[in-house]
Amino acid sequence: MLPELLQQYTKLKVVEIEDGMEIMADQVYIIPSNKDLSVHAGKLLLLEPSKPRGLRMPIDYFFENLASDMGERVVGVILSGMGADGELGLRMIKENLGMSMVQDPDTAEYDSMPNSSIQTGMVDYILPAEEMPEQITTYLSHPVIIHDGRENIRIASSHNALQKIFMLLRSHTGHDFSLYKQSTIIRRVERRIAFHQLENIVEYVHFLRENPLEIDVLFKELLIGVTKFFRDAPAFEQLKLELLPVLRKKGKNDSVRIWIAGCSTGEEAYSIAIILQECLDLLPHKHTVNVQLFATDLDQEAIEHARAGIYLSNLTGDVSQERLERYFIKKENNQYQIKKELREKIVFAQHNIIKDAPFTKLDLLCCRNLLIYLTSELQRKIFPVFHYSLIPTGLLFLGPSESVGNYTDLFQPLETKWKIFSRKDIESSYTRMIDFPFSVSRMEVKTNNDSVKTPRKNTTLAESFQKMLLDSYTPPSIVINDKGDIMYINGRMGKFMELNTGQAIMNVHRMIHEDLKYELGNAIHSANVQRKRVLVEG
Repeated sequence: MLPELLQQYTKLKVVEIEDGMEIMADQVYIIPSNKDLSVHAGKLLLLEPSKPRGLRMPIDYFFENLASDMGERVVGVILSGMGADGELGLRMIKENLGMSMVQDPDTAEYDSMPNSSIQTGMVDYILPAEEMPEQITTYLSHPVIIHDGRENIRIASSHNALQKIFMLLRSHTGHDFSLYKQSTIIRRVERRIAFHQLENIVEYVHFLRENPLEIDVLFKELLIGVTKFFRDAPAFEQLKLELLPVLRKKGKNDSVRIWIAGCSTGEEAYSIAIILQECLDLLPHKHTVNVQLFATDLDQEAIEHARAGIYLSNLTGDVSQERLERYFIKKENNQYQIKKELREKIVFAQHNIIKDAPFTKLDLLCCRNLLIYLTSELQRKIFPVFHYSLIPTGLLFLGPSESVGNYTDLFQPLETKWKIFSRKDIESSYTRMIDFPFSVSRMEVKTNNDSVKTPRKNTTLAESFQKMLLDSYTPPSIVINDKGDIMYINGRMGKFMELNTGQAIMNVHRMIHEDLKYELGNAIHSANVQRKRVLVEG
């Protein structure tokens, strides 16, 4: 019925999809009702729905498979529609270097799907439907998209121009991308050249200098790392099996420390928190442990999103009904929010895995689909850091396309398909970290009195008595300004703070012990935002 109806409005051939049908040019394909659609090796595959109507996300499912199969050749378009289906799939297309386009919500009969996609910040073009064909043709006709070879050679050989882009990014954002894979950087830059219809990379450098907002856009483009709840679901089920014995070995009130590096907008961090809770539920009731989860990313906006824990309704395609009811609250506008008790289990913080000191004494380090963007040289430096961060037999959880490379002396594979490794208990890998930009050794604050000394002045008996009470009966405490600079110290702080090697800087973020750094940063952020007392227990 639908193919015949659409055929009246186009000269292109409109056909209903049959299982195994090969994709041909200049055809419109219609999915049959009550089917899921996938694609592999250029052929369309029909599957029975895996979830009931209302929980299925067929557009996300198809876009995700299309992006994996055809990569940068994909153009994803979202038109008028209800709900949020397609939003995740569009992000997957962008991750794989495709182009994304959304109908202008003001021109859509139903604006929910367009608005959901626009909220990701990953949409290239927002246009009325009638303007889309011309823009698609213009974009795909650019030499860097056609890939005739000559433009790639010209860009790859423009070493100085690429170094200038790295310099502009570092000056504007404070982050150095020179250790990221240059092939990935070049492909992202090519996409921006085609978007602006510029001639070449040299012209793009001039454009960046004249338009600082484009530097922000490129920065976001380079950080694109799509995440979703329980991405590669069998991997998380396997992780549960490996994590449970670790928890059973813990004594009463022992700590369980987990770090999710490159957490993006938080879906993976909450997925880890959920399976951790499900593992704890299997332990005897009296077997209690202290849970410490840290989730970090380079992108501050992504961290803010993760802290809020608000996600679109298309998460139902990846989260079971049981988990939805236990860990989420349904909100208005096609949204769900992680329940407060689960949100508060995770400390989210901005962190640069390349230059910031790692978390230590970890039972689990999750770093999925991040290493694939880094040079092999940098990867070789990072694995000794991961080994240093984990306790003996601690778990390392990587993405399906990642491995420990030549570091089999540091890590033992537990599950080769889903890249779960155990830290080998060998001599410390500290010596291999000697050229990493952070320092793992600190100078502890050792003074007769940790209080900041001030010039003597005449004091009254009442003031002296108050000072004696403060010194004797109040816990160690500090007063800081909004930048973290220490204005006053009361009591002995050596248990909590230490001086860094080098120039003395009295800033709490620089001096606090590593195992407290991110909890404190998160608490200070919460106090600033909420303007009320924040209590962190543990």
